[in-house]
Amino acid sequence: MVNELSNKFRYLWTMKTTRKYRALLSVSMILLALFFSITAFITTYWCVGTQRVPKPKCTKLRTHNCIDYGVNETDPKVVVYSWETGDDRFLFRQFHTGIWFSCAENIHDEGEKCRSFIDLAPASERGVLWLSVVSEMLYIVLLIVGFSLMCLELVHSSTSNMIDGLKLNAFAAVFTVLSGLLGMVAHMMYTQVFQVTVTLGPADWRPYNWDYGWSFCMAWASFTCCMGASVTTLNSYTKTVIEFRHKRKTFEQSIRKEQARETLGYYRDHSLHSISQTVEVYTQTPYSTGIMTHIPAASLDLSEVPDTLGEDQC
Repeated sequence: MVNELSNKFRYLWTMKTTRKYRALLSVSMILLALFFSITAFITTYWCVGTQRVPKPKCTKLRTHNCIDYGVNETDPKVVVYSWETGDDRFLFRQFHTGIWFSCAENIHDEGEKCRSFIDLAPASERGVLWLSVVSEMLYIVLLIVGFSLMCLELVHSSTSNMIDGLKLNAFAAVFTVLSGLLGMVAHMMYTQVFQVTVTLGPADWRPYNWDYGWSFCMAWASFTCCMGASVTTLNSYTKTVIEFRHKRKTFEQSIRKEQARETLGYYRDHSLHSISQTVEVYTQTPYSTGIMTHIPAASLDLSEVPDTLGEDQC
């Protein structure tokens, strides 16, 4: 019995330690997902590339990457010619775009010039873009809720209140799964809006070539960490519940067997003790009477038995 109880407590301690490690892993992954999602949401490097714009006219301050006509352009009678053809007439400036803004190099001055990406998107796609923005915000909010629940579950894993910890674990898994699905939808909607804007957006903004940037990679890395945290949390909850039920059933069966064994031993010892205390010795009275009389063993004195009893019976 003592061994069974010690094994029970040892198992509970091991299960609690394992659940704590799983909770730490889930918290770490969801914290990474939250960091990646916020970074991708506020930065402007979802898409990067180059834009082809006409070269500006050369001035006294600008002598490179410009068109020098070599004549006085203020005279309206002078015909101005440019011998540059093809791509030589254009500049290729770098640009980068995020959810909120699209920034490109300023060819007339140093620095960058930024415009709202919502204004650049076609009117038919602005509703989808706003839906994507709202989905990204909800995705971050649900990540924060899931992170908070996992921290509470981690605190409960250090105490003996396992039931409350499992409840928090289940709620955290649900919120994390919902946030991951919402984040995936938001990323896909924004990608669709950007591709449409590349084709139907303003002519002075359309990229010459483009590719996805590090903000886009961080957004999908956030989704990956979020789903990893949700799978780990669900696996921890399911495994803990199954192991707890199995061990409880095994422990109850062992307790019943031990009790049955102790009960059987008690009755056996009690029966033997009772028999040894109540042994009755039966003796036969003279055969002429024909009556059998039983005499307790404690009151029987063998010295009083006649020596000729055996001969008479024979």
